[in-house]
Amino acid sequence: MRIGEVAHRAGVSTRALRYYEEHGLLTSERTHSGQRIYAESAVERVGLIQQLFSAGLPSRTILQLMPCIEAGQASPEVFELMAAERERITAAMAGLSAARDALDRVIDIANHPTPEHCPALREPAWAPYDADEASTASKHAPAEARAVV
Repeated sequence: MRIGEVAHRAGVSTRALRYYEEHGLLTSERTHSGQRIYAESAVERVGLIQQLFSAGLPSRTILQLMPCIEAGQASPEVFELMAAERERITAAMAGLSAARDALDRVIDIANHPTPEHCPALREPAWAPYDADEASTASKHAPAEARAVV
């Protein structure tokens, strides 16, 4: 079966099939003209790959799982690998949750600005630059503050 037919039947793009093949998740034979020819089982295999990707697994992990899936036997290492991936996903979710909470605070500040968070609300909002005043302040500053970096 050619790449376009597998893609159509599996509901993926031909680019996805090339990606899977590049990463060792899928194999094909080549015709004399270089076209990919897939076995009938490729459609089901692509569905399985899609299921594993939707579970958040990266291609390197899927590649490690495939021999066990094909054999119908899972080793303790496979369960450890899946547990580690679950922990990775849980940590990523916690990070996203913290980022969402921080964004909620920023949105709240934007909706309800206070002088503490918004310089434009301070009195005075800004002071004009006075070169003489800056020079005088510099002369009275400690030596380490006057040092030029």
